[in-house]
This record gives sequence, structure tokens and C-alpha cells, in this order.
Amino acid sequence: MLSKVNTSAVNGLSAMPVFLEVNCQQLHAQDATSLYFMVGLPDNAVRESKLRVENALLSSGVKLPDRMKFTINFAPADVRKEGSGYDLPLALGLMASVGQVPAEKLSRYVLVGELGLDGSIRPIKGALSIAIKAREQQYEGLIVPRDNVREAAVVNKLKVYGADHLQQVIDFFKGEDSLQPTLVNTREEFYAAQSQFPFDFADVKGQQSVKRAFEVAAAGGHNIMLIGAPGCGKSMMAKRLPGILPRLTLTESLETTQIHSVAGKLGAETSLVAQRPFRSPHHTISDVALIGGGTSCKPGEISLAHNGVLFLDELPEFSRTALETLRQPLEDREITISRSKYTATLPCSFMLVASMNPCPCGYYNHPTHECKCSPAQILKYKNRISGPLLDRIDIQVEVTPVSVADLAQAPAGEPSSVIRERVVAARQRQTERYSAFRGIHCNAQMTRAMLETYARPDADGAAVLERAMHRLDLSARAYDRILKVARTIADLDASEAVLERHIKEAVNYRNLDRGSWGE
Repeated sequence: MLSKVNTSAVNGLSAMPVFLEVNCQQLHAQDATSLYFMVGLPDNAVRESKLRVENALLSSGVKLPDRMKFTINFAPADVRKEGSGYDLPLALGLMASVGQVPAEKLSRYVLVGELGLDGSIRPIKGALSIAIKAREQQYEGLIVPRDNVREAAVVNKLKVYGADHLQQVIDFFKGEDSLQPTLVNTREEFYAAQSQFPFDFADVKGQQSVKRAFEVAAAGGHNIMLIGAPGCGKSMMAKRLPGILPRLTLTESLETTQIHSVAGKLGAETSLVAQRPFRSPHHTISDVALIGGGTSCKPGEISLAHNGVLFLDELPEFSRTALETLRQPLEDREITISRSKYTATLPCSFMLVASMNPCPCGYYNHPTHECKCSPAQILKYKNRISGPLLDRIDIQVEVTPVSVADLAQAPAGEPSSVIRERVVAARQRQTERYSAFRGIHCNAQMTRAMLETYARPDADGAAVLERAMHRLDLSARAYDRILKVARTIADLDASEAVLERHIKEAVNYRNLDRGSWGE
């Protein structure tokens, strides 16, 4: 008897339908044992599923007939099948092929899940993508592991069932156990989860100029570099940046959740990622872990930071190849990963926050510590970061240490909620201004042609910018970055025109283009 079970495979962020066909035939030799033949490009994990499924069925009280030949086909046959998520559909497909569960009811559902030897159903990656595809294919329902049910249930107009054990799924298709679909009020849970970010700029005393730079960066979506000695607060302030960014929209939240689902980063109780991600990988990270890829298409840190912040502490300590691979994603806001087995495009629209010491010892231009580095060592350290990468960092500011006396006397800083109000107001102006441009939502995303229309400075501002270009020997890309930052400063001032003072402040944020720090 031939049975057919619907399941799914994930490639990048997208799921594709996979049909698991099982055909059984009786073997006539009296001493023959049951045979299993798998076709359709299964990998080793899929081939090993035979043993997991057999033991899971026995643990659930199911005994398949003896002396049977099972031919199992994973269609489409030209796509390699990877992972252990085919265990559950294979178990039901084997039972349906020998008439132990109704094949007609089985054909109306999509099944995915890994089985333990005791019949338990273990979580898989990409449940949200699979649920989206199941709804597109208009299936009646989706059965997933219990730990994945909340992320999958955010998809409306699809019945999503969560099961802990194979026995529950068997009884469901036999009509002996009524699994109940999990209901998630997507909008209600999303807005309820948008609580206050745990880190607040009110905790930061002093550093007014640096906090202003963060406000400008947040208002325009600009990348920012912090240069300062150890212990002056670079990491502390970077962690507080998500708290002044505009709240995630529901669409952004769904897209971010989908990435984290594919990466296996969602907890069993998580339905949506409601806060902007903050990713801070160590400088020893590999190129693949940063960008994404591997033997199976796994999102890297730049994709996990999508719609959020990627913080690279001690930027010069990262490998040169890892830093250079960031150049294209910073421009295109997506990364295309091409391997021999797959090609996938992943979104990676993030704000980059980088930090570095001013020299190898960390105390160049420090008010109380003596620097032990030679000019040649300082130049070599700075040159670990290429010019093209620095050009893509719009704001570069020096962070100077705050003295103990100033810390004791300084009042509490401005709360993140107050700063966010100004940021949101500036972003709203940009959203209205660029409403006719697809994919352009903030000043950092403006094209060169748009700069001529929306960021042209007045005569005095143009003169200041021309002098800065010659004095600092800036590139054409740096010229564009200054105009984008100046446009953001004007938006924070609620000014339609880009004035001289806006250009001066924007030029002041090109700290690394100067001959030395501390000017």
C-alpha cells in the first residue's frame, strides 16, 4: 500500500514542501526480516532515522508487520534532505502504508519533528517558516514539537498542534485523542512583550557628546565607531542603544523571529521577538559564524542582528577577512551565501556599533595614564581596519574617561525614553519624506541621487564641507556619509534645510579621518 505524508524542508529563511512517500510489499521468504530502502537524496541524519523511528514506534506500542519491504521516497528527489525533522512524518508514513492510521486524514496535515527512542518529540529549527509555507499550501493543520508550537502558532488561519510524544499524534489520527490547536493572539502578545529595555541611558553620567552621537546614530540609522581607553564606558553605552531606537513594528518582529527560528534561538515560551536584537560576538568569531553559511544554511551574527544592533567590541582584534566580509552587507543590507549545495539570501539590516582602543596599550591621549606605544605602532594598529570599511561607518567619536570627581557630582543622565521620543520624531519625518521610495526608511539608506534632493546644504554649509574634504582628504563615500549625518541632525532640529551648523557637527563625527585623536 502506498502512503503519502506532507512535511517540509528549510533553505535559508524559506521552507519548501517535501512529500514523503512510503510503499510496502510483503516478502515471501519465511525467515526474511523487514527491509528499508530510502531514496531522494537523504543525508546521514535522515538515513539514521530508521532506527530512531523503529524504537519510537515500539515505545508507543506499535508493531509493524514482519517480513515487509518498505521503499521510502523523499520528493522532490533532486533536493538533498538534511536533519532529523523527518522522523515524525516517517513514523506516520510507515504506519499508514500498512493501514494502521488513515492515510486520507494524514494527507491534510503537515508533520515535522525529531523522535527520541522513547517516542518523545524533540524541537526542530525553522518551525515559523514551515508554518508560513503550510498556510500558503492551504493545509488543514500543522503538527510540530511542543517546544516549537508557540512560534509556529503566530501564523494566522492555520491550525497548529503541539505534541510531546508520538503516541499523541498516532491517537490524533486514529480519532482517539483530540489534540487542541494552540492559539496565539499575535498582536496582543507582541505589544505586551514590548516592555522597557533593561538598560537605560539614565545610568550613564557625563559623556554628553557621546550620548548626542548615539542619538544622531539612532535617529538616522547610522553606523557608529567609539574610540577610547579601556573602562571609559564604550560597551556600557553600546548596550543602551536599542533602548532609544524606535519600537519594532509587527512586520519587523515577524521577520526577526523567522531568522531566530531558523537559527534555533527561540525558547519554548517565545512566540515573537518583540525587542530589537543586540548581538555582541567575540573577536575570535569565524567568518562563517559572523556572515552565515556552513554545511547547512545557518544565519550568522549579522542576520541575527537584523532590525537591531551588531556590536563589535575591540574591532581591530577581529580577523581582517571577517571585517572585510562586512563591507557588502553594510551596503546592501542583505547577504547572499553561495555554496555547492545551496544558495540563500538572508536579510541583515542592522546598525553597526564598533569600539576600539586608540592604540595597542589603550592609553594614547589619556589624561592620567602614559601611553607606551610608538607612533609607528599606533599607525599599524589603526591600519588594521581598512579605509573602505571605515568609510561605511558614518559616525566616529572619541570617548574620553570621566574623572571620579565628575562622576560623584554629575546628575543622573537623560532617560532613554526621553531620547527615544526625539529619535522617533526624527524617524517619522524621514518615513514621510521617503514614502515614495521602496526600501528607503531612514537617512542612512539614502542613495546618491537622493542626497542631491534631500541633503543639499546651504551655501555656508557647502563651503564648510568643501574645506573639510580638502583638509581631511576624505573619499567620495565619506562625503556622502557626512551629508547623510547632517540630514539627520537637521531632522532632530526639525529643520527642512541642512544648515552650516549641521554640517559642522557631522564633520566633527569623522574622528578617524583626522591626523590624531583628541583634536
